[in-house]
Amino acid sequence: MKNTKLMIAAERKYVVEKEKFVPVSEYYGEDTFSNKIMKEKLPKEAYKKMMEAINEAKTIDSATADIVACAMKEWALEKGATHFAHWFQPMTGTTAEKHDAFIEPTGVGEVMEKFSGKQLVQGEPDASSFPSGGIRATFEARGYTAWDMSSPAFIRRNGISTTLCIPTAFISFTGEALDKKTPLLRSTKALNKSALNMLKLLGAKNVKKVFANLGPEQEYFLIDRDHFFKRQDLVLGGRAIVGAPPAKGQELEDQYFGSIKERISSYMHDVEEELFKLAVPAKTRHNEVAPCQFEIAPVYEEANLAVDHNHIVMDTLKAVSKKHHLALLLHEKPFAGINGSGKHVNWSLADNNGNNLLNPGKTPHDNIQFLVFLIAVIRAVYKNADILRASVATYANDHRLGANEAPPAIISIFLGDQLTGILSNIEKGIVSKATNAEIIDLGISSLPLVSKDNTDRNRTSPFAFTGNKFEFRAVGSSQSISFPATVINTIVAESLDYLAEKIKAKGGNINQTVFEILKKEIKEIKPILFNGDNYTKEWEMEAEKRGLPNYKTTPVALKALVTDKALNLFEKYQVLSKVELKSRHLIYLEKYIKDLEIEVKCLNNICMNQVIPAATIYQKTLAGAVNKTKDALGSSVVLSSQVEILKKIVDLINKIYNANKEILAKVDAVHSVHDEQRKAEMLCSKVKTAMNELRNYIDELESLMDDEVWPMPKFWEMLFIN
Repeated sequence: MKNTKLMIAAERKYVVEKEKFVPVSEYYGEDTFSNKIMKEKLPKEAYKKMMEAINEAKTIDSATADIVACAMKEWALEKGATHFAHWFQPMTGTTAEKHDAFIEPTGVGEVMEKFSGKQLVQGEPDASSFPSGGIRATFEARGYTAWDMSSPAFIRRNGISTTLCIPTAFISFTGEALDKKTPLLRSTKALNKSALNMLKLLGAKNVKKVFANLGPEQEYFLIDRDHFFKRQDLVLGGRAIVGAPPAKGQELEDQYFGSIKERISSYMHDVEEELFKLAVPAKTRHNEVAPCQFEIAPVYEEANLAVDHNHIVMDTLKAVSKKHHLALLLHEKPFAGINGSGKHVNWSLADNNGNNLLNPGKTPHDNIQFLVFLIAVIRAVYKNADILRASVATYANDHRLGANEAPPAIISIFLGDQLTGILSNIEKGIVSKATNAEIIDLGISSLPLVSKDNTDRNRTSPFAFTGNKFEFRAVGSSQSISFPATVINTIVAESLDYLAEKIKAKGGNINQTVFEILKKEIKEIKPILFNGDNYTKEWEMEAEKRGLPNYKTTPVALKALVTDKALNLFEKYQVLSKVELKSRHLIYLEKYIKDLEIEVKCLNNICMNQVIPAATIYQKTLAGAVNKTKDALGSSVVLSSQVEILKKIVDLINKIYNANKEILAKVDAVHSVHDEQRKAEMLCSKVKTAMNELRNYIDELESLMDDEVWPMPKFWEMLFIN
């Protein structure tokens, strides 16, 4: 017994010594070809040229590209990489990559590892099978990937495979953007130009660069993997298209910020460990409102890097879930009756000196600068609310927008009472002259107090100011944040240019001029401001009076992308040509149609292969029980309740069969329509509503049947047995 205790003690000591944890700071970014690594690996001149290219949007010569490629290859080989891949973001909604081995034959049976600057800078994946929105014929295959130097290369491990991934843009043979990164980079350039122009006009000095920062708060669900694979709707579409809400959902509010269960905490730890190696600054983790719902949020980064990192986050969440026998659900509304998942995108502006341009300053001049940029954003949203709504329009997100946990389809801005009061005073002209003293009297000099601690949050607002940034809450959890960020960047650039032209045309004392122009602008754009409850019917009616658009479905919302306003705006700022924007409109429509039709097919399979067969078996069992009871006890025995249940089951089987048949007929009718816009609208108005009716029948049937007979896991099992 004594020897056994000694053995146990020794084993425990060994485990403790083996599991000595390394601080995150010691391995953070170890799998990223960062500035630090480049400084170590590159000659001084090559490193200098790389930094200039990254910070000043310059290009590098072929000789420097060769040097960087060689250093990157040697670093990747040290990490165990055998292949490299241009990692890009096509219009599929996910990332893509084609792996090429580093090896080059040097003779019969001999190879060497080689990676040239040409291979680093440009790749050529087959572009024929990616969505192009009619830009090119499907038989025209050539496409190019172009190295994005502003986002560092990284190592991706998948089992025993290790690959060097190089972030790239993706364009067609004729130069049109086929991805989500290219328009974002273009919008960043446009925003930088417009913001610098405005800062120069306002007298700012030593500012060389202005850029958007993003901080996407990623929400997600985790369920047991066994439950996941027993539901084809979750496997094929990511959403439970049938299923009755559980007796307990989120009513007790005991999940939100609650103690994280051991299994989930271990999962989160493994996710973050992988992200930290890739220099993804995952900062916050917690339980969300719904059962089995969670959130991971990063520290703010430059927009392009933040977008790349969010894709890495989604990929990592999914990959690590398999190791813990969990299934990741990123769908915006995987379970009816409880909260869905969003991706709140926090957007702000910063300059190269580290100043947040949406942070109220300590001097009247700083406050004027803050007000100009604040009004520019508000005006941008007011004038382009329809385009901003279109940027988050997807079939999945339609299930979420307007529900109790998400903002409605009406785009409005929350500022909080203090800022709203200041803008109201400016509009009323309480101060007629904009001298420093009078600005102080107005209260503008106290704007530094409008911090994150003094600006309340409005969880129902789609676009809320939270102290020094705007939080765009309408973005869907499975969605790339690239296009919403592209839209915000572009419309703010246009708004800054508009205000700059007004200021230049008026001339005179800059403070007085700005004050008078802002006064007029506030009066025009104030309909977009709303600090109340966005969920109420009263707000919907009020928004209509104010002339704010309310596009509740994706087919209607997407029309905003092909208006003259949108086409001219994106072309003017060289973000998307008219051809490119029209192609994206078509791609989004096609995606909507395909997502809905996948659910229709899945619903048909569930009805015909699972629900109706199971219900028929239960019907037979129940009918047999009724007949046997009568045989045993006589026909006079009272079996009215059993007979009533039996009649309901028979009636629901018939309703389910007929409703499903009707849906299939409606889909067939839609297939005869060749206009994608019309097809999407018909599916939305006719098929989607019929699917909801069919779901009600199936959910009612579920409540009548034996749990053991029901052919798929129920909500209470998936959400509470984990």
